[in-house]
Amino acid sequence: MSGLASESVSASTPAVRHRLAERGIDPQLFLLVPATVFVVALFIYPFCYGIAVSLQPAQGGALAAYRAFFTDAYQRDTITTTLAIALPAALFNVFAAVPIAYRMRGRFRGKRLLTTVLVVPITLGTVLTAEGLLNFLGPTGWFNRILLSTHLVDQPVTLTHNYWGVCLSLVITGFPFAFLLVLSYLSGIDPTLERAAATLGAGWAQRFFRITLPLLAPGLATTFCLTFVLAFSVFPSAILVGDPTGGTRVISIAAYEAAYVRYDYAAASATAIVMGAVELVVISIVLGLRSLFYTGSTAGGKG
Repeated sequence: MSGLASESVSASTPAVRHRLAERGIDPQLFLLVPATVFVVALFIYPFCYGIAVSLQPAQGGALAAYRAFFTDAYQRDTITTTLAIALPAALFNVFAAVPIAYRMRGRFRGKRLLTTVLVVPITLGTVLTAEGLLNFLGPTGWFNRILLSTHLVDQPVTLTHNYWGVCLSLVITGFPFAFLLVLSYLSGIDPTLERAAATLGAGWAQRFFRITLPLLAPGLATTFCLTFVLAFSVFPSAILVGDPTGGTRVISIAAYEAAYVRYDYAAASATAIVMGAVELVVISIVLGLRSLFYTGSTAGGKG
């Protein structure tokens, strides 16, 4: 009986596949169901719920929270402050990762050790990174003590609790992420292309800028977008090594204060929605520029 049942199940499986194929449905698409449920539950639903909460302020109409945000310069300026921190940090991480990853694409002694050293900061987290910056670059840190003891400066150099402290923190925590992504994209580019160009007399600069960089451009755009999103959501660094009430009052701090200081969840949700909208605008611009400068396929060893 069990043999007959297994034979009937095995016979019905191809029949189900044929029926799905006749309707234009690929059975392998069902493998996307768990991922779809995950995205809906953890991303789409919270985003829609946030929009709904932002449209239900205590008074002033549905868009009152958005009007309050954009009419208050103290709140509105957090957008430019966050962009002024996130954009340079993301650009620096990407551009600094390219030459290092390009050099480490080949095999050489000590490659694993050097890769480990470059990637270790990603395991520290923002809190430990901020604590290290305060110990090394703070007014009484090692860096300033060395400068003062060698009489290079008369007073400590201010590198923490300001804009530079936050940027350094984002560079330290974001560079390993950008480096690993760029290295993976570079590894997907066929090295025989450069060797063929070298046999035709192309120099290093010609091979890099006319072969490698165009193929790497889609990967660089993706790396920048992911690095920018991480930098734009900066929160602990802006408080621990920044000036949360002044020069580094980023938009995430504004959302936190609205939610957990004033308990105005509509304003907090509106601030978070504005934050997400700004990120989408920047990402759309970057991806649009990528399609403008590179129209080829992004598969098959093209980053």
